Amino acid sequence: MHDTEKSDSGIVAEKPTNKAGLLAAEWAEPRPGTKGNAEQQRMHRTQGRARMTQSLDRVRTAARLRKKDRFTALFHHINVDTLRAAFFALRRKAAPGVDGMTWEDYEEDLEPRLADLHKRVQRGAYRPQPSRRTYIPKADGKQRPLAIAALEDKIVQGANRHRAQRHLRRRLLWLFLRFRPGRGPHDALDALCTAIETRNVNWIIDADIQNFFGAVSQPWLVRFLEHRIGDKRIIRLIQKWLKAGVFSKTAS
Repeated sequence: MHDTEKSDSGIVAEKPTNKAGLLAAEWAEPRPGTKGNAEQQRMHRTQGRARMTQSLDRVRTAARLRKKDRFTALFHHINVDTLRAAFFALRRKAAPGVDGMTWEDYEEDLEPRLADLHKRVQRGAYRPQPSRRTYIPKADGKQRPLAIAALEDKIVQGANRHRAQRHLRRRLLWLFLRFRPGRGPHDALDALCTAIETRNVNWIIDADIQNFFGAVSQPWLVRFLEHRIGDKRIIRLIQKWLKAGVFSKTAS
């Protein structure tokens, strides 16, 4: 049984993970013609960013001092500030999900929408919508299925993802380059070239797991998350997304 303690950040830990950092995504300026007071929006974002930075700094300090802790009080960090940051980190022209909501439409009444979303998340009334299924062509002529989440689901997922990255980033090896902030294919090629030049390499294996995201065991995925995340509310939120499913529009 691990000893637990509560820090100034409100985190009850058994043994932490990560070095937290600032959000990678920049906050965008409001587009011209946006309804509402643009100056007030900028003030909200500036104040929110300052509060969020202070919160992340406290989490980073706790994670650095207790590197093996499980964080058991993370849910309260999903607040209006982190939701706002996640919204402005979204691609403006991304395709809408099943809700049909675009980034521009949501921005028109942003603060009331975020406040309502935050209340629903905190009291457990938030329900993810199914993702919209679409397909993109692959180089071999086949099609790759994509799931496009509803806009509010993207916002809540983004707020949760940024928080989790602060804890888990130091647990990931440097060579895990896919889907990492600030990493990409060129970083992978650089790492490969360095390995070939500096080590005795005899084999290079290219492997892919067929339909990984469709075949991965959800119970095992949750069990792995529970190694570092002890907040049951965060786990339940992730389970809601896993169970939301996809909506495929059939041709009539």
